[in-house]
Amino acid sequence: MEGHLHKAAAAPSRRRRAQDWARRRWRNRRSAGWRVNTLVAAGCAGLLATTSMINARGTDLRSDRDTDLIGLVSQQRERVEEMQSSLRQLQSDVDTLGARVGGDKVDDVHERLRQLEVPAGLSPLTGAGLIVTLDDAPRDSDLPEGLDPNLVVVHQQDIQAVVNALWAGGADGISLQNQSVISTTGIKCVGNTVVLQGVPYSPPYRVRAVGDPERLYDALNASPEVLSYRQYEAEPYNLGWSLRRSTDLVLSAYSSSLDLSYVQPTELP
Repeated sequence: MEGHLHKAAAAPSRRRRAQDWARRRWRNRRSAGWRVNTLVAAGCAGLLATTSMINARGTDLRSDRDTDLIGLVSQQRERVEEMQSSLRQLQSDVDTLGARVGGDKVDDVHERLRQLEVPAGLSPLTGAGLIVTLDDAPRDSDLPEGLDPNLVVVHQQDIQAVVNALWAGGADGISLQNQSVISTTGIKCVGNTVVLQGVPYSPPYRVRAVGDPERLYDALNASPEVLSYRQYEAEPYNLGWSLRRSTDLVLSAYSSSLDLSYVQPTELP
């Protein structure tokens, strides 16, 4: 009986040793596999990094930065304001130096320039006129299914239609978002904002015009483009439109650059 008991006890012991040996071998294989996989992953990452560096050649591969036009324009706001301040200082220096130059001919030229400053928008202007406000539809409006969302926002052509109508009505001066509008002013859409003299603005857009209120009012009512915009005041579009008179409008002088930029043709190969 004792011999049989020793044999019975030895059998489980041999099985445990065999199981322990199998587990150690499996762990060693698993550890080796992880090491190999880690080396392969590291090699692939290095290869991808090297390929990206070669393709980029020092440039930013994340092109989405360049497509965010609104963000880029907004970042330039401070720079534009600094340049405008520098321009005003330089213009003041020029005026100071010009005042030191005497002579009848020089005085005559200065007088003619002063007479042209107001119609050119280079001097402040005060007087009676109209204030026109354009605005997008309220954000909480319930739009019918399938309605084009472009029909419920103010576009560049809508603002331009109002400005053109006011000029046709004999306006002495016009401003948009408190910036003086002159003959070379360009109104541009960038996303859901309007850029004027390099500065982005969001709605509502306020157009102020100094002139005979009656003539300005009639010119707005006679403009097909303005009347087309006003057709979208009603539901379901709900575009904003406001018109009121003022007896004491104040328009600031134009303070941006007067230089013109235009496209130059290139020679064909």
